[in-house]
Amino acid sequence: MSSEIIVNAEPFETRIALNENGVAAELYSEREGEQGIVGNIYKGRVTKVLPGMQAAFVDIGLEKAGFLHVNDVDTIESIENYRKFASEQFEEHEDLDFDQSTDEDEGNGYARPNGWGRRNWRGENPKSIEELLKDGQEVLVQISKEPLGTKGSRLTSYITLPGRYVVYMPTINQIGISRRIEDEAERKRLRKLVHQYQQPGAGYIVRTASEGMAVDDIEANMMFLHALWEGIFDNHSNTSAPALVHTNLTLIQRVVRDLFGSSIERMIIDSEIEYERCRDFLTAYYFHLVPKLQHYKRKEPIFDYYGVELEIERALGQRVWLKSGGYIVIDQTEALTTIDVNTGRFVGKRSPEETITQTNLEAVREVVAQLRLRDIGGIIIVDYIDMEREESREKIFNAFKEELSKDRSRTKISKISELGLVEMTRKRVRESLEHVLTDPCPYCEGRGRVKSAATVSYESLREVRRVCVHHQTSRKILVNVHPEVADRLLEEERPHVEELESHLNIQLVIKADPELHIEGFEVISF
Repeated sequence: MSSEIIVNAEPFETRIALNENGVAAELYSEREGEQGIVGNIYKGRVTKVLPGMQAAFVDIGLEKAGFLHVNDVDTIESIENYRKFASEQFEEHEDLDFDQSTDEDEGNGYARPNGWGRRNWRGENPKSIEELLKDGQEVLVQISKEPLGTKGSRLTSYITLPGRYVVYMPTINQIGISRRIEDEAERKRLRKLVHQYQQPGAGYIVRTASEGMAVDDIEANMMFLHALWEGIFDNHSNTSAPALVHTNLTLIQRVVRDLFGSSIERMIIDSEIEYERCRDFLTAYYFHLVPKLQHYKRKEPIFDYYGVELEIERALGQRVWLKSGGYIVIDQTEALTTIDVNTGRFVGKRSPEETITQTNLEAVREVVAQLRLRDIGGIIIVDYIDMEREESREKIFNAFKEELSKDRSRTKISKISELGLVEMTRKRVRESLEHVLTDPCPYCEGRGRVKSAATVSYESLREVRRVCVHHQTSRKILVNVHPEVADRLLEEERPHVEELESHLNIQLVIKADPELHIEGFEVISF
């Protein structure tokens, strides 16, 4: 199977598509201003110790001081003597098996395993906050929760660096294996592998995604995390508090970390700036992948050229047509998602049972493809067309299981019932594509959905680029949009509008037209 990563990097939004055999299989997006600070690492200074609350406030350079509870304080008294402490104490420290405490395995990797904090890693009685921290003391901390209301960020000094296959804990000498890896032989293999490449004094949580992976893949992931920590430690040593010493990876970097491996033929980026940044990142951590990185230089928008834009439009529709003439209908509700399979225009050439089975088989591939592309999670009910024969139901079920094996998200499915229903769950990692790109429809009082003003704004700006490609002599472009979209373009997106004007050497005129649907717009060149 041919796979490639397509990156559309605009100043206002980064979109990344994983294409399999020329078709978009997964889509990721991140808009300017939506990047959180969870996972960022700071060199902070303790401003106030609170014995009554067994906590401390730490100045990390943000508007509000962070909150550090005693349970989140590493018992290593000073990060400055980390290397000496690791070499002298950790090498002989017995590894603890905390398999039963690794439920965070599928989370963001920033919360330490349950049970740590009441008793420190050495098994000693817990210390008070007064024993661990003093006013003015410098500490290395990581943000575990975003600021909320009047409260500052929640902090922890248990530094964790999540990778695709392992979570690296530079200061905790323990190794844990996800409970979801049930095969004992595989657990032993992974533990031995991690021990082989373990840094002195460091710990790891082996994630579910590592099950069955090759030694080279896991080793590369561990080496990346080790190099990342070295860079963080160097920044810490050369910086005065308060200061940011590590920013959580960008969307492109996370995709490189999690997806860009031996199975990917190439990664193509349309932005020269992001291409250079990605090249530097690969050179530092994944040098062997540099030859696979390419810069897209065509004038045609990259998502148009590779057919991703069309797939996104399909993914926002309720009905998806099959090549045979059948179709599936996807309805997302708060409680669950239902997918209905219909024969549509497909009548077949033989028996009704064969027609139904063929439609269901074709639907199996499309259902899984839409689940991945739309990133639908939670409870899912698939209503296949009723099949009379048990062997037909078994055939569909086995095909469904095989297609789901391509999905990186964890799924559980039940046997097809006599009514043709399949109940399944799919792990929800992030918001679905529908919720990211659309808002509740104001025209039908929330019973449906329309594209958000932000989405339409960005589509109109992309259309301006297309018009300029076909009308290269145009110097003035009129954009007629719905008033909500016009307000967005003239206010929040004004810097991007001006940047586009400068880049294309044109004048953009934004005109509000209340007669237009919120998703509609017109781009006219002069």
